[in-house]
Amino acid sequence: MIIRKADSKDIPGIAKVHVDSWRTTYKGIVPDTYLNNLTYESREQIWKHGIETNHVYIAEDENGLIVGFATGGKECTGKYEAYKGELYAIYLLERQQGKGLGQKLFKSVVDDLKDHKLNSMLIWALEENPACLFYENLGGKKIDTTEIEIDGQEFSEIAFGWDDLSRSGIFGKDGINEKVEKNC
Repeated sequence: MIIRKADSKDIPGIAKVHVDSWRTTYKGIVPDTYLNNLTYESREQIWKHGIETNHVYIAEDENGLIVGFATGGKECTGKYEAYKGELYAIYLLERQQGKGLGQKLFKSVVDDLKDHKLNSMLIWALEENPACLFYENLGGKKIDTTEIEIDGQEFSEIAFGWDDLSRSGIFGKDGINEKVEKNC
């Protein structure tokens, strides 16, 4: 597997992972009508802008296919003074989960944020998202909750925060700690 910074030629692959991972991750959580209406084309349009304005990393398999991505940058709202950076999204195809790619993508965004002097970070996740345990295992602390609407239904979102990325406890001298390697 290769983790690298994305460029514009990666947009179709990122859009495919985005849609396919939403359909598996959120099945039974968000309405099927919403998931069924997600299209690769609509996500490609979103990513045409996102690839230019955000820091996006992709995971490629041995065949060069994009199987996951993560993106981050400055915290969006300006509401969380203690958290300068934000992990906007991290998604893997279901068949690629549990192989350590999530931590590698996470680390790529964390390293990028630190390179840009953004030494703290948050991420928002739907409360029912199984990835909440992933964020907790990587040292994220619950810092806030909010309600959002998806397809006419209310959902709770949780913000997980890391107040000092240099001390996040996830990266030992030799890389990702064994404790979290098993949990992605």
